[in-house]
Amino acid sequence: MQGVVVLTTAPDLKSANAIAKSLVTQKLAACVSVRSGFVSTYSWKGKIEKSNETVLLIKTLKKKFQGVKKAIRAMHPYELPEIIALPMVEVSKEYLSWMAEAVG
Repeated sequence: MQGVVVLTTAPDLKSANAIAKSLVTQKLAACVSVRSGFVSTYSWKGKIEKSNETVLLIKTLKKKFQGVKKAIRAMHPYELPEIIALPMVEVSKEYLSWMAEAVG
């Protein structure tokens, strides 16, 4: 069993909290940490853009990633949302067990 942290951003706290609640309610994530106040600079459609964003750190199991990705895409207001999964290289057995129980 492998844990992952999925990163995504949202344009505002309202969108981020709705995604977080949906992922936990659907048992796709054990926990979602939401943090506002980030500024992203990126290239989009040939222009350099700068936006205020809210970051979501989604803690789940690797086997749930496809469901997380599908749920984010269904709810996300961006045309192309960031959805990146990072492996949990080291994690306590207790936390991993709790995550497995939380996502069923």
